[in-house]
Amino acid sequence: MEQNELKEKESVQSSEDEEVASDDPWKGVLDSGPSAARTEVGVAAFDEVSKAERKGNETLDIDFILDIPLDLSVELGRNRILIGELLQLGQGSVLELSKIAGEPMDVYVNHRLIARGDVVVVNEKFGIRLTDIVSPAERINKLA
Repeated sequence: MEQNELKEKESVQSSEDEEVASDDPWKGVLDSGPSAARTEVGVAAFDEVSKAERKGNETLDIDFILDIPLDLSVELGRNRILIGELLQLGQGSVLELSKIAGEPMDVYVNHRLIARGDVVVVNEKFGIRLTDIVSPAERINKLA
């Protein structure tokens, strides 16, 4: 009697294993190894985008980027101080900065250096006259 019960349990267990195996989403994954077919990868080619390009009846207009806001900032100089020194600052305190007087200011757009320029006064407001635009190669060198 015990042998019959054991055989029944084994047959039930094996049928449950077969059901699980048929629902197994990973079935066949182990079968794909070095002998599996390989996919060829190539270099992507993109067409040049012009201001207004016609594709069929649609017009591709990139003027929509003209309304994207950017943060522009000009850096006069930098310095690193201790918290104790910061707490001792008061009205009239002078902080020494890293730039020398007359040295071009750095112009940043979204925290990335894009140009350098000289400070000018226009209608009693400060402005920057751009003297040098940072080249893409120089921007990449700054990342390293």
